[in-house]
Amino acid sequence: MLSHLDDHGRAQMVDVSAKADTERVAIAKGEVTMKRETLALIRAGKIEKGEVFSVARVAGIMAAKRTHELIPMCHPLLITDVIVDFETLSEGGEREPARVGITGTAKNVGKTGVEMEALVAVTTAALTIYDMAKAVDRAMRVENVRLVLKRGGKSGEIRLE
Repeated sequence: MLSHLDDHGRAQMVDVSAKADTERVAIAKGEVTMKRETLALIRAGKIEKGEVFSVARVAGIMAAKRTHELIPMCHPLLITDVIVDFETLSEGGEREPARVGITGTAKNVGKTGVEMEALVAVTTAALTIYDMAKAVDRAMRVENVRLVLKRGGKSGEIRLE
C-alpha cells in the first residue's frame, strides 16, 4: 500500500508519530535562463522592482517555512535552517542564454524530511527572479529543479547528483 493512501484508496497524511527524531538535511537545485543583458541588469541593480537576488533569497526562505500550506500532504515542520544561494552558471553568449543556478538547503531535527522545503525554496526563488525581471525578458525559463541530496532518517544519505 502506498503510504499516502488509506485502505480505501483515499489520500491521507502519513502518520510519523512512531518515527525517531533525527537531524535531516535536503539540498535542491534549479536554474533560471535569461538573456545575458538581463543578467547584466540584475547584477547592476537596474531592475525596477529592486535587488533581485536579495528579494529572491528572502522569498525562498519564506516559502520553505510555509511548504505545508502549499503541498497538501506535507507535515508542518520546525525548520532549523534554510539557505538559498545563487551562482552564475553561464554568462550567456550570442547563441546561448545566461544561466543562474539556485541552491536551496533546508534542515530540521524531526520525524520527517525537508526535501519538499528545499524544493519549494528553490522554485520560489526562481519564480521571484522571473517575476522581478519579466518586464525586460519574457523569454526567461525556470528549469531543472531537482533534489540533489537527502540526509537523515531511516534511509540515511541519498545523493542524486
